[in-house]
Formats: sequence, C-alpha cells, structure tokens
Amino acid sequence: MRKIFALIIFVIIVAPVNAHCFRSPENAVKNVIISQFKYANKGNFDKFISTFDKNYVNSDGFDLKMYSDLVKDIWSTYNNLRYDVKIKDISVNQNDAIVNVTEYTNANLKFNGNCTGELNSQSESTYYLKKVDGKWRVISDSVLDETTKMLYGEAKNLDIKLSVPTCVTANEEYTASLEFITPQNMVAIASIAADKVEYPQPKTKEVFRAMPEDHILERLFTANNDHLNEYVIASIGLTQTDISDLSIKMSLTGFGYVIRRVNVLPEKVDESINE
Repeated sequence: MRKIFALIIFVIIVAPVNAHCFRSPENAVKNVIISQFKYANKGNFDKFISTFDKNYVNSDGFDLKMYSDLVKDIWSTYNNLRYDVKIKDISVNQNDAIVNVTEYTNANLKFNGNCTGELNSQSESTYYLKKVDGKWRVISDSVLDETTKMLYGEAKNLDIKLSVPTCVTANEEYTASLEFITPQNMVAIASIAADKVEYPQPKTKEVFRAMPEDHILERLFTANNDHLNEYVIASIGLTQTDISDLSIKMSLTGFGYVIRRVNVLPEKVDESINE
C-alpha cells in the first residue's frame, strides 16, 4: 500500500501474543495482514508502523524511516482513505512467510471546496514476513502491478485506459498509451510523463496536447539506470466552450490523473564479455 503518487500504503500486523500457540502459522500470518488493514483504516500510525522489522527495506529502496515519513505525509493529505485487501495465497517456511495479495484504496476527494472527485487504486503486491522474537514482522514488500486514478468533475465518467509494461529492463525503451473518448461538446487535453519512484516525489513535468482524433495519445520513454522503479503519470483536462454575444468562454469541467507502476530490472550483463 505504497503509491503515489501515487501512491499508497499497505502493511501488516501481528496476532496477539497469547493466541500464537493456538494458531497455525498460516492463520497467524493471515491475522497479521487483516489486522494491519484495520489499523490503517483507523489511522493508528504507531500500531501500524510497529508491525515492521527495524531493518525493513521495500523493493523501491525505502527503509523504515523513509516509509514512515511517506505514510505520515499521505495520511495527512488524504484523511478519508479506506483500505481493503484480498489475500490470494500464503506460504510459510519455518520463520519466513510470503503473502500475495490484491490491495484496494478508495477515497472521496474535493478540490477548491466545490469540485468533487474520487481516488481509486488497485495493486498486486507481495509481502515478506519473518518471525522475530515469536512475532511476525514485515521485512520487505514489492508491488508487482499498480494503477491509481484520481478523477474530478466530468473526468469521473470517463473510461480511461493507460497501458504500460509492468516490467522493463534498465535503459530499455517502452511505450505508454493513453486512451479515452472525449465527451460531446468538450475539448480534451492530456499529458503523459514518467518519473522515478522517490520520496519526496519530484513535481511531474507536464506537456499538454490535444487528444488525437483516434482518441489515443502515446509517448516513448527510456527506463532509468539508477536502480529505481518508475511511475507513468497521465494528466487529463476537460474544457467546455460557451459562445454567446460574440464572446467565447471556456470552463474546466473535469480533470484528473491516472498513474501506473513500471518495475525496472537491472540490465542484463553479457557474461561472454568477461570470458
């Protein structure tokens, strides 16, 4: 549950100590996952963070201090986030566990007091746990696929598709494709950008252009070679034109963002060079 820009925050909680001896390892780990989402929904930061091992590092390179700061930042910005999780499978090998889940995040949003919006995020994630001093702790996690939408006004009604590869190799070129149909009597502009997953997240450089007649906007990117994953961010704006008394008025009727994760793998080394 990390993102965002997007994005966004999911972790794990330990079962009560006096119940460990009555639970199978799989049930104990499952209880950790379910309880963690309850703490997140209640905004209980201390209990939420206490479920991590002190040496926690996730697949984006965030250690526990950096991740804690990210959680505080997101919770202070979006105070009505709701989290849910679907556990797909659990694997336990003595003191180590792997949990594959589908995570969901939702929230109602407001912009300038009167423009309403919605945040919806879904990710496929893997959590790695270790039993430390008799308690399960999260030692790492990775997001395999993640999509976050933050849409306001008329943009909430759009069927928006942002297509990117879920995994690329460093320095590899890849294409991001944005597709949606502009509502009648409106003009749509959009931008596609790519940023490395960092904290604090730098401001995205947006270059807007009118949506093409075929309703598809594409951009070509080259994956970074800094051992960092990336976010592809599509920004969308809808305007409506009103012509009266020889004057033209344009008003913003909707806007939003769609964010997709691209995991970047290290470049493959040609071992024959060293032979």
